[in-house]
Amino acid sequence: MEKKIRAKEIAEKYFSFLDDHIGKVTRGEVQDFLELKEIASRLAISHQHLSDTIQKEFGHHPCHFYDLKIIEKAKEMLLNNEISIAEAARKLTYDPSNFSKFFKKWTGETPGSFRKQNT
Repeated sequence: MEKKIRAKEIAEKYFSFLDDHIGKVTRGEVQDFLELKEIASRLAISHQHLSDTIQKEFGHHPCHFYDLKIIEKAKEMLLNNEISIAEAARKLTYDPSNFSKFFKKWTGETPGSFRKQNT
């Protein structure tokens, strides 16, 4: 039971950290996204323990959830017509063409088509 509680605590800290970190990046408070090993270090656990815990608890590697949260933030930004798609890409530290590929890989549609269908 103790392991289950610890795993839940690690997951909550990880997801909370991602939300905070991604927000800081998009607001320009932080230059780049941290690597997973840097996040683990800031959470005071090993990279391997973080990876194993998230994989076991949720069935995916922590990077999957990192990318998913970036996509959630991208969608949020794309719903705001006051910001261009290129600017949203830059705020997420992507070159616009790479951002389009990343977005389409995750959503099945381009940022432009997502925006058209949802605004």
